[in-house]
Amino acid sequence: MRLRPIIAALFLLALTLPLAAQAQKKGAVSVWLTTADRSSLLALQPKPLRFGKPQAGLPAIDVSSSQKFQRMDGFGFALTGGSAQLLMHMDAPQRESLLRELFGTGSGDIGVSYIRISIGSSDMNDHAFTYDDLPPGQTDVALKHFSLGPDATTVVPVLKEILAIDPSIEILGSPWSAPAWMKTNDNLKAGSLKPEYYNVYAQYFVRFIHAMQAQGIHINAVTPQNEPLNPYNTPSMVMPARQEAQFISQSLGPAFHDAHIKTKIFVYDHNCDRPDYPLTILADAAARKYVDGSAFHLYAGKITALTSVHDAYPQKNVYFTEQMVVDPPGDPALHIAAPVARLIIGAPRNWSRNVLLWNLAADPSFGPHTSNGGCPICEGAITIDGNDVSRNVAYYTVAHASKFVRPGSFRIASSNAGVPPNVAFLTPSGRKALIVANTGSSAQKFQIRYRGKSAVATLPAGAVATYIWK
Repeated sequence: MRLRPIIAALFLLALTLPLAAQAQKKGAVSVWLTTADRSSLLALQPKPLRFGKPQAGLPAIDVSSSQKFQRMDGFGFALTGGSAQLLMHMDAPQRESLLRELFGTGSGDIGVSYIRISIGSSDMNDHAFTYDDLPPGQTDVALKHFSLGPDATTVVPVLKEILAIDPSIEILGSPWSAPAWMKTNDNLKAGSLKPEYYNVYAQYFVRFIHAMQAQGIHINAVTPQNEPLNPYNTPSMVMPARQEAQFISQSLGPAFHDAHIKTKIFVYDHNCDRPDYPLTILADAAARKYVDGSAFHLYAGKITALTSVHDAYPQKNVYFTEQMVVDPPGDPALHIAAPVARLIIGAPRNWSRNVLLWNLAADPSFGPHTSNGGCPICEGAITIDGNDVSRNVAYYTVAHASKFVRPGSFRIASSNAGVPPNVAFLTPSGRKALIVANTGSSAQKFQIRYRGKSAVATLPAGAVATYIWK
């Protein structure tokens, strides 16, 4: 009986390999399709497209690999403490298989290459905490009580398993709050960082990076504060732009420099409706010299805010670090076209070097999350119920990019007038990857034009496809 799953897997592999080999022939365009009716879920289509003569009168997506834009760092999710907790509750073989699917680069994997973790808890933990919590009235300016706490048995072991699969994965750390004793309201929710604790809080970041490094985990970048204009989450902390600029210029930047820490600093980490926030920090020369770039969410504002910040400071990078993507409850359709168009296409077309969605995993009740300020509607990219796993719209949204657009790819030119939303990339292996979303209510026929030749494609209503060619 145990041989049956192995035989079935070998049979599927035997079917898939000829398709993949056929799709990589010169002049062939492989098509990976996800449809709204779920009849195709990131599935390689049996018949590749072929480049031939251009078709007069047919809308065209013109792709040019001679015009390169930003280098891509990766696509992925937030590995919240709650996500890690659910993963650690799985049996080891099932968890290993799932992590391989998520972070591996094999034929059945989706190749997630960038993850975001919280420094301390986020609102998607079963309780709020930081790495130096004390009873009311006590302080710890020497950080003698600093500890990774619950993350030591959840986030850390999961990260180690992920790094065993992909040692080069990018990791971004973001705090939801400083320890309560550093804040104006002595509470993990709302309040602001007291100026007298700027230097201590900077050392808190240094301790975090060193503690993770001691576990073999390199933190590539941090943001000083998640959603610094949001006092409503538990935990949360308000940090106005001028305060963040002062914290970076006077404390965090110098602390990293003195400790020889190369971890990048991204500013802002909040919605696209306030590009004035990162622009205020970047206008401060003392802060700007420590800043790699600006990070954005899209719960408010327009994605074009990324371009406005990029254009003002083109030498600084732009990142997209959070957005929740869910299907309407009770709707059997997979509403993938809109989030792919808005985020996977929209963010890179506006100079983002990455796209991260919120969050990797939740249970069937959208937990765990904190009380009185946690997120009771945050569906994970995957739903974990014991050892049972289901894949949701965010999973496929990211997978259409992460599987094909590997770190080191460059966004390249592709036309977007009169055609479905799209974005194109040149991968490190020299392949072209074109992601197209049909946000319309009827099938769309168009041609992909490249170097004077054309391949004709038809994309069903509400569908997304990634087209790959040499």
